[in-house]
Amino acid sequence: MNKYIKNASWIIVCRIGQSLVNLIIGMISARYLGPSNYGLINYAASVVAFVIPIMQLGLSKTLVQELIERPDREGEVLGTALLLNIISAFCCVGSVYLFLQFSNAGDELTVLVGVLYSISLIFQSGEILQYWFQAKLISKYTSVVSLAAYCVVALYKVYLLIAQKPVAWFALSNSLDFLLISAALIIIYNKIGKQRLKFSFRLGKIMLHRSKHYIISEMMVTIFAQTDRVMLKHLINETETGYYSAAVACVGVTGFIYVAIIDSLRPAILEAKHEQSPQYEVRMVQLYSIITYLALLQSIVMTLLAQPIVMVLYGADYMSSVLPLRIVVWYTTFAYYGSVRNVWILAEGKQKYLWIINLMGASANVLLNILLIPSLGAAGAAIASLLTQFFTNVIVGFILKPLRYNNTLMIKGLNPMPLIRYVRLKLSAKKK
Repeated sequence: MNKYIKNASWIIVCRIGQSLVNLIIGMISARYLGPSNYGLINYAASVVAFVIPIMQLGLSKTLVQELIERPDREGEVLGTALLLNIISAFCCVGSVYLFLQFSNAGDELTVLVGVLYSISLIFQSGEILQYWFQAKLISKYTSVVSLAAYCVVALYKVYLLIAQKPVAWFALSNSLDFLLISAALIIIYNKIGKQRLKFSFRLGKIMLHRSKHYIISEMMVTIFAQTDRVMLKHLINETETGYYSAAVACVGVTGFIYVAIIDSLRPAILEAKHEQSPQYEVRMVQLYSIITYLALLQSIVMTLLAQPIVMVLYGADYMSSVLPLRIVVWYTTFAYYGSVRNVWILAEGKQKYLWIINLMGASANVLLNILLIPSLGAAGAAIASLLTQFFTNVIVGFILKPLRYNNTLMIKGLNPMPLIRYVRLKLSAKKK
């Protein structure tokens, strides 16, 4: 278990650095751009997010398992996934342009910002290599590379602020970090990887057959994760989108911790399942327990300190973000329950249920946003997000019989003892 903890530590420490850099630069950029332009950037990000599941082709969810099951063909697995993602990325950039031209006819600035932001998809496709480093438990490479890239991009954004560049430049800057990270990962893999990257049409078909369930599923997730910002812009304006985006950004400051924990324990869980080890259920319950109590702590603190948090991070112009923040922070627990459940679904081979789960969630979210945004604005979007996450990641698990065992593990995770054991093990590893 120590190697998993060491791997998680690298991810967490470097992502703390990334989060601090993002927080500082994001805070300054939001103040410079103002709620309207900040809302426009986040609208573009939401539109691009809709096609990310198509660009990734579900491979980001299954690649670790593919590498564990095919260690003798890892070069083929990675090369095939990389090329498929690149081809898909170019198609997605074109799709974003067509959508923006149709939905924002005559608004040249919105179209320009959205297209420039979408270029990041091409470079983001290279990040698929990070899952090889996760599977090998050597995430120190990806962590350090990512942190270095974020620092370089932060300096570039500082230049944009000093030079007082328009909003379009900030949209394009999003591509730079993905370019640096992808290039570095390819170079490092070529240095330490034992197999050359190559494409296999036959293997690609096999991989897509396994990952196809995640494409529609992730699109549904994106709908109930991003619809609120798109609808806020079209039903109200960019400024209200900016208020809501600031609230969500405050919640997301700690998101790297949850992602790092889930990413670092995913290989351990999949390996335990592959070996039919009794540690499989133990690790699932442990992961649920960790996520539960970290998220509850964050929700309580941010609810009590919402006003000073918004004032310090974004300034007086964003004080309308306080109420949405106090609401939306409570969806953290339920949102990451969904991420943990997806690890269980992959281990159990129940991917075929993903599209049902997320279709139900997406439908609920769209309906709730239509009902609540016109009258409550950003607060309405926050309420819709909270109710959607609870319904999708808790209630649906009781409705669908094949998922009820996962909900049993989730309930067991409410016991704080697995979290206490995890902390003790981490402390013991540090002493050694």
